[in-house]
Formats: sequence, structure tokens, C-alpha cells
Amino acid sequence: MEYREDKKGNKISALGFGCMRFTRKGSSIDLDKAEKEVMEAIASGVNYLDTAYIYPGSEAALGEILYRNHCRSKVNIATKLPHYMIKSINGVEKTFQEELKRLKTDYVDYYLMHMLTDTSTWDKLVKMGIPDWIKEKLADGTIRNIGFSYHGNTEMFKQLIDVYNWDFCQIQYNYLDENSQAGRAGLQYAHAKGMPVIIMEPLRGGRLVNLLPDSAKQLIRQQGKGITPAGLAFKWLYDQPEVTCVLSGMNSIEMVKENVRTASESPAGSLTSEEELIEQVKEEINKSVKVGCTGCSYCMPCPKGVDIPGTFLCYNAVYTEGKSAARMDYLRCTAFRKNFSSASQCVACGKCEKHCPQQIEIRKELKNAARELENFTYKAAKSAVRLLHLY
Repeated sequence: MEYREDKKGNKISALGFGCMRFTRKGSSIDLDKAEKEVMEAIASGVNYLDTAYIYPGSEAALGEILYRNHCRSKVNIATKLPHYMIKSINGVEKTFQEELKRLKTDYVDYYLMHMLTDTSTWDKLVKMGIPDWIKEKLADGTIRNIGFSYHGNTEMFKQLIDVYNWDFCQIQYNYLDENSQAGRAGLQYAHAKGMPVIIMEPLRGGRLVNLLPDSAKQLIRQQGKGITPAGLAFKWLYDQPEVTCVLSGMNSIEMVKENVRTASESPAGSLTSEEELIEQVKEEINKSVKVGCTGCSYCMPCPKGVDIPGTFLCYNAVYTEGKSAARMDYLRCTAFRKNFSSASQCVACGKCEKHCPQQIEIRKELKNAARELENFTYKAAKSAVRLLHLY
């Protein structure tokens, strides 16, 4: 296993175990199966295990697995505070104590503000007293490192990096999201600030494996080196020295072994002939897109707050990856925040179109995207966020 260092010099395995996708048996997690997979990963050198309060049964399952095998001290646990469900600092403390109980531990190695969406949300947490609470936990060792996870655009990510002295962060990043979400620019910005970056969704929820066009799969097979679609995506990430750890929701022993092998064979700077292959694969994927947006963000900022590149990314994903996943991404990136960034907020001022290098009819395409993405479920969820003041 290759290891990369965090801000304090601790070694983190390049491959991390994402515990959101443990196999379920009926309504509960198949604990025995998950145990075999987690212990195979640990035996292979994986020492970063990521879970969250809102992943049903995940914290408790992970805690039980580590307890059964007496290996808590050998690994780093990362879990997350669901701040959007909490109204007071007493609620924060109660939730944290519940997480410790579930995990059968008295400390968390890496603790994240889950889906921190914008600086306004952070300001709300500051008023609640979060900085003092964090300071207390870091001082007594019940939290070893503090960070946040993020879905959103690059500029807001940079602003969040700068509002607090974070120890680490977690972003969605893969070869299709190179210029969207936090993107490569955000990754490099965090790295320049000395922050380790944990990568989630390296396969876009498995879509860079299961929903690749046949033409893209054929290109990968023709490479002749035995590389798989998953291996290609991981190699692209490991090639970048700014990447600290890549999470994978592994739910088979075979998957664990393949991902461990890829991590051990892919030091930073090792990507060679695969670079051209990745560009060819992206080209095949993009043949199905509706809008030729490159994510350059020259159209931004929108006077009405629309996340134009993010909207087009999700709109295109409807046709390349499927409606349900694309709509969920859109909901998470535009509605789960204090200041909404939905396509329907566009007032057709045209400012964006003056700066678009691709000469996209942005106003027209935003209307099309809103019709496709902002269905009844989206509108109901958005209203619930507003009504409950979740962010």
C-alpha cells in the first residue's frame, strides 16, 4: 500500500474504505460480509475508513467490526456531523456522543462538517458556537483532525477553505469532474494551503464503470494492459500528488483486491499512455451530452446565483448516466444550501453568454435543464429545506 501524509505528518493509505455502500441484507447491513471485506482491506494496508451519521447502520457496523477484531488502534475513522439536522450546540454534542457510542470508540481521527455548502452555512455554525466546540474536542483528543466535505462549485470551495484553519477536506473528484464541483483548481488550491484532500465518488457512484458507453469500454479493452474502467479512473487520481486518499465503496473481496493492487502500483506521476486513453474515453462519453459546456466558469458569477456549469453537468448526466442519479446530484448541489443556485432562477439577462468561449445559448439551455431536472420531487425537497431552515 502507498501512503500519503496528512497535515500533521500522519500516514494515510492512498486507498480508503467508503462505508456508505456496505451490502444490505433486507433492511440491515450484512455485517458478516462487510466484516470480511473491511478486514481484507485492513490486512492489505488500508487504514482510512469513512462513514457518516446519516448512512443507515454504517457507523454501528463499522464500530462492531473493529471491536470484534480488536483493531481500532490500527485504523483511522472518519465520520461526519449532520449539522443541517441540528439547531444548537447541545444538539451537536449529543450527536457526537451518539456517534462515539455507535463506533465503540472514545475518539474520532477525522471529523467532518458533512456537506458544508457555503460560507453562509458556516457563519450559521459559527453563531451556534461550533469553533469553540471544535477547539475543545481537539484539545481533549476526542477529535484528532477537523475538516469538511463539499459538493458545489470551485469558487465557493475556495472561500470555505479560507474561513477556518481546517486540517483536511473531502471533495467529489474524478476525470469527468475535473473542471466541475471543486475540480482540479479547488484540489490544487487546498493543497497549496497545506490541506490533505480526500476524494469521494472517484467512479461517480460506479457510473464510470457500469454506465460507460460500449465504445468507451472497447477502447479500454483494446489498451491490452489488463486495465479495467475502475483501475483507469483510480490511476488518474493517484497520478496527482495533491490527492491524499481515494475512497471506494467496496462491497466484494474481489473489488478490495483489485483496488488495493491499483493503489499499490500507482504512485504520483506514473500515468503515461493512459492519459491519451482517458481523453478518448471522455470523448466517447461526451458524445451523448446535450450541452457542450467545458466547465471553464467564464460565465460566472451569475447575478442571480445560478450555478451554470454545475447545472449543465447534471443536465448532461441525465443522458450519459441516468435521470435518478443526475437529479440527485443536482438537488444536492443547488438546493441543499442557504442560497439556492437552481437553473430556474435565471432571469435571461444574457450576461453569461457574452463570456462563453463555446458560444452556448446559455439562457435557452438553462430553461431546458430546469424542465428536466426540477421535477416535483426537487421542488418539494427545496421547499422542505427552506421551511425547515436546514442550511
